[in-house]
Amino acid sequence: MSVGALTLKPPRDRRGWLVAPAVLLLLALFIYPFLYGVGISFQPLDNPSVWYNYVHFFTDPTQWGTLWVTLKLAVPATIINVGVSVPVAFALRRNTPAQRIVTTLLVIPITLGTVLIADGMLTFYGPSGWFPQALQGLHLYMDEVRLTHNFWGVLISLIISGFPFAFLLTLSYISGIDPTLARAAGTLGANSWNQFRLIYFPLLVPGLTMAAALSFVQAFAVFPSAILLGAPAGPTRVISIAAYEAAFEQYDYGMASAIAIVMGFVQLLIICAMFAFRRAFYSGPTTGGKG
Repeated sequence: MSVGALTLKPPRDRRGWLVAPAVLLLLALFIYPFLYGVGISFQPLDNPSVWYNYVHFFTDPTQWGTLWVTLKLAVPATIINVGVSVPVAFALRRNTPAQRIVTTLLVIPITLGTVLIADGMLTFYGPSGWFPQALQGLHLYMDEVRLTHNFWGVLISLIISGFPFAFLLTLSYISGIDPTLARAAGTLGANSWNQFRLIYFPLLVPGLTMAAALSFVQAFAVFPSAILLGAPAGPTRVISIAAYEAAFEQYDYGMASAIAIVMGFVQLLIICAMFAFRRAFYSGPTTGGKG
């Protein structure tokens, strides 16, 4: 475009320079490792059939049973973490000193990590910890209290480490809902329960689905807790332990890759089911336009 003798050129969009490095980074960090793992999974160690690793996994009870053990841990942990985070986040949705204190305290389990959480649980919830001794000292439970080295120890660990993550996500979603929508419903006669059921919850479902999906992936990949707080040779032999044993004890990387592919495929199926279920509630924007 020119004005008289002056020629104006449109500004160049320099964002195009970032496309090639981003694509290369995506290929190097995600796509190539995934394709490489898929290729290895079709290379059995001592069998000519390319499908041997997958057939062996689903025909060996000690292998495919780890899938159900992992689901029995991940699904309840996800439901508990997300379900409890909703009323707590709803009660602390306003910016108050109580909200800041609670969010600060809940960051501690995230920063500690799984190993330190497991070490603390062994100290406080183990057979000689203060919690079992307190129950027996108060004559509330006279038998042996076993909260570690079993199924319940791993589940409690997943709740302790996963709840802060689910709560902070839920709080961010519920804080973004415009409170004037609920106040408007209140002027029309809706009580607190109906305001939550008809206003907050439908708007919160997309965010809850995302929080549940991330929490499920985090819980499904359980590994240190299943070893430190569970019984890795028995009731808490999860699928990640099976992949570890195949790779680093049997040196069968093809079988380990096949187990990892099955693990990722199951997670993908459940996450897709979550997002399909979300559409039954609300298909509009995630928040109510606060601000």
